Amino acid sequence: MELISQIRWAASQALQQEYQYALSAEEVLVNETKPEFEGDYTVVLFSFVKQLKKKPEDLGNELGRALLAANPDLFSAYNVIKGFLNLTIADSYWRQFLKASYDNPDFGRRSRRGQKVMVEYSSPNTNKPLHLGHLRNNFLGWSIAEIYKASGYDIVKTCIANDRGIHICKSMIAWQRYAGGATPESTGIKGDHLVGDYYVRFNDEYRKEVAGLMADGMEKDQAEKEAPIMKDAQQMLIDWEAGKPEVIQLWKKMNSWVYAGFDETYRRIGSDFDKTYYESNTYILGKELVDQGLQKGVFEKEADGSVWIDLTADGLDRKIVQRRDGTAVYITQDIGLAVKKYEEFHCDQSIYVVGDEQNYHFKVLKLICQKLELPAADDIFHLSYGMVELPSGRMKAREGTVVDADDILDEMIDEAARKTK
Repeated sequence: MELISQIRWAASQALQQEYQYALSAEEVLVNETKPEFEGDYTVVLFSFVKQLKKKPEDLGNELGRALLAANPDLFSAYNVIKGFLNLTIADSYWRQFLKASYDNPDFGRRSRRGQKVMVEYSSPNTNKPLHLGHLRNNFLGWSIAEIYKASGYDIVKTCIANDRGIHICKSMIAWQRYAGGATPESTGIKGDHLVGDYYVRFNDEYRKEVAGLMADGMEKDQAEKEAPIMKDAQQMLIDWEAGKPEVIQLWKKMNSWVYAGFDETYRRIGSDFDKTYYESNTYILGKELVDQGLQKGVFEKEADGSVWIDLTADGLDRKIVQRRDGTAVYITQDIGLAVKKYEEFHCDQSIYVVGDEQNYHFKVLKLICQKLELPAADDIFHLSYGMVELPSGRMKAREGTVVDADDILDEMIDEAARKTK
């Protein structure tokens, strides 16, 4: 019998014996004691006061004494605060509880046969190395998956590699322009770090070009659009989606450097995945679903060719799902991935471990999946958590202001060695 059920039963028995007041255990209201008061569980007395014609304090003291006398292995103390009887659970109860639980190999394992849960975590971009935020995400996601597994669920750990998009093209353009053919082997730099260096380099050069255009009299907004390096990155994204051979070859080469770097870091922290998905595959399915959504009237196409969904009736706003040039956005691939996950694993719940800056994104994702009537749309769950920030503010990879995962691991190992010695 669960502890609260035991307290209810004991209280109903005491009321019967002391006052000949018969009621079922379910009619006794028991709550956890508020932290500002002494005790573990509280019996609410107000529903008995009128029938028994007792003052709340008198009733509480009489009932408390009766409960302690009849249940010395369950209660060790009590106090009364107005109409609330606060009870302290005896140490002997907890000792017996722990012994019984320790001897029971199935303690905490409810029967979850046939119930499958997918936990997605890590999900890095392939234009930069893992950082402190990724470490936190991995530890949270891996732990949630293991807790579910220990509770008897069938668990699938997944990761989505965000391996396409404008941010990837930025690293590629910068490497083409400034690397001179540098590779991880030729430089001795870990692959994900090398690619990340060129993502930072892109941002540095972009700011210089924008500043130069503004110095020539162009407005800032226009300069940001007209900067040659940004236009080259945007064109590269179009060429990538069109399958231009030389672009695809460069993309595969640089991504292979990053994956090798990621794998090394994952091994160091003990993070693992049953399945890794790639945005470069799922975005295509997402674009097909956008076409289906247009036919169903879920999405609407603007005059410039971009595709949107209007969620104002749901308390949100309008959200773009496909750019005017036909290229996909993040939400596009996430719609496709939601379907692919279900088709492959038929999970009862799909948990996304992602920071709280994406709260809005996942509200939109779930709504779109529901409106498209996709399977398991109702079982999408965003496990949100607060972001890691530096004293100077949010970490920004493009500005090089991140706490690198490999650096912090090295530092922690050095610190552990120093303290051990």
